[in-house]
Amino acid sequence: MRDTAAPHGSMAHLIENTEDLPLLAPVTRQLSWDRIHELSQAPRHVAGGDPDHRLITSVRRTAAVQRGTRMKKIFMAAQLPGYLAGRLISGFCYRSADLADLRTAAELTVLTGTQPAPGTTTDVVFVLRWRATDPIDYHIPFTTPVDDLAAYPGLAAIPPHERVGPPVLGTGFAPSRHHLVPEFVTADLADLPLPANATIVAHTAEGTEVPLYSYLPEQRAWLRLFGPQWRGLLAGIPGVQPDQEYVATATDPAAPTTRLVGRYQGELYDAVADPPHEFRVLARGRAPHFRMETLARRTSRTVWRGTACTVVRAEGDWLRVRLCRPDAQTIPNLGAQCVDRGVYEAWAPLAECADLRETETRYIL
Repeated sequence: MRDTAAPHGSMAHLIENTEDLPLLAPVTRQLSWDRIHELSQAPRHVAGGDPDHRLITSVRRTAAVQRGTRMKKIFMAAQLPGYLAGRLISGFCYRSADLADLRTAAELTVLTGTQPAPGTTTDVVFVLRWRATDPIDYHIPFTTPVDDLAAYPGLAAIPPHERVGPPVLGTGFAPSRHHLVPEFVTADLADLPLPANATIVAHTAEGTEVPLYSYLPEQRAWLRLFGPQWRGLLAGIPGVQPDQEYVATATDPAAPTTRLVGRYQGELYDAVADPPHEFRVLARGRAPHFRMETLARRTSRTVWRGTACTVVRAEGDWLRVRLCRPDAQTIPNLGAQCVDRGVYEAWAPLAECADLRETETRYIL
């Protein structure tokens, strides 16, 4: 069964911008930058209409994702094998421009709040980089309703023993002592297909940025970019061989359920996004030059024990499901595990899953 959402966007959505809009704050003699930063770090657990809440919300909304925006997801060494094996984009992420002042491993680790895995190097942090396919794929992690925007009311109240990384403040900003860092989450915390030219890079303790792998969607492959002098960055990471390239197989039973599709000359094909301008047929040879006439993201969804979830993958009579709106009560009730900051997954018997369907999020090309 498939649900079809209405096309997203307006004329303003179609206007091409040459660069991302900066974060804007109304700094005055009466309202200092320090005060704005203080408001950004004040957790919002309940709905509120006080002036301070409205102010910091309006500041946060000035930072937006556009088609082609350069995005980043920060992760530690223990998560690298998962990405090389086919893990997709999900959970908390950031615009590259908002992290311009954070370059060293120590500075970026603050955003993950996690420690390196035992036996791995302590002076490197890994970053997944890509260009956004469409603004509809990203939400601001507000924990109180704001106009017609999606809210994530349960994230800020999740106790420390049930989460990974720093707390979610609910203001849309990352916890930080010195910086205003706007946060985003993938819509409903769902997977997003990797676009062409996504890369994985390493940031060292000195701030050196080392490109490690580049993604080729036609081959579902991560190609190695680094030379022998950087092999030490991957030393001690289980499941990662520094001299190897990683290619997924078409028969992989754990293949992700989220994908891009589109129509070319009336026929439906799997698609590749190469934002901001190119969206093509996913195939080898000449076919990649065929540009899609329509484009949509298909995501499998279900309801398990009354909780809305996306389906990460299917294995036999079991589904790996991810909570769309995790909260402190649902997580233990479902036995969900935190696999990344804000991302909670569990194995659900297929027989217990209701309303299993494939939904479409359509983009305007």
